[in-house]
Amino acid sequence: MQNTHSTPAGTQRPPLTPLNRVHDALAADGRAVLDAASLAVLCGVQPQAFNAWRERWNDLRPDRYLRDGGRYRLRRHSCFVVRDAVVTLAPHRPHWQSLDYNALHGGIERHFEPMPADWIADLAWPALLRGLAGCASRLRGAQPWFVEAHPFRITTAGGIGRPTPEGAHRDGVDLVAVILVARAGIKGGETRVFDAEGPGGLRFTLDEPFSALLLDDARVIHESTPIQPLDAAREGHRDTLVLTYRAGGFQGPTT
Repeated sequence: MQNTHSTPAGTQRPPLTPLNRVHDALAADGRAVLDAASLAVLCGVQPQAFNAWRERWNDLRPDRYLRDGGRYRLRRHSCFVVRDAVVTLAPHRPHWQSLDYNALHGGIERHFEPMPADWIADLAWPALLRGLAGCASRLRGAQPWFVEAHPFRITTAGGIGRPTPEGAHRDGVDLVAVILVARAGIKGGETRVFDAEGPGGLRFTLDEPFSALLLDDARVIHESTPIQPLDAAREGHRDTLVLTYRAGGFQGPTT
């Protein structure tokens, strides 16, 4: 299916943050939105370096843990440590969140297939992790960052797909990056960000491949609305890469 690269009718354009204001926006508002060119500059790579990954989303695995009985989510999961600008692959581990942050799927160890070795060996991959680690360090101070990488595909199998079946939530980390990779044959998938302690918020639809939403997880909650197919006879999908940065260690039952 062909990727759409224009904002769906009836939705708001992403409120893009100038690259020279990203750190200020995260500090002031708890959020920043980057277009693909800005994300590439932030990470010191050419934009086409990210585009070369798009076929990777055709090789994700079904999520067996959806408690709503759905079959609409495919994913992989790998963990990394960024320390002094050096990116290291961490031993493979289950994904875990507490019930405080994920009332639907929290409190259990979820085991997913790792990202392929040749993907994480691509020089653009550690560049992406380093660039976003710089944002986390500006936000919380320079330190090692424990990064979980989640490539997701949400499909319209069964008629509807839910990017965030747990609803509006925080992730229990310090920085969250939601990177849009593709939208194909769908409507919906609107991003919503709300102040955790107040009424403020915004809503928009990420549409450009490798544009990114950066979030201070302590200050905001976020969700994406369900997707539906544009053509009921054709399955559509929404591909994203979610990266979470946490100080002090990975989340686990004892943390």
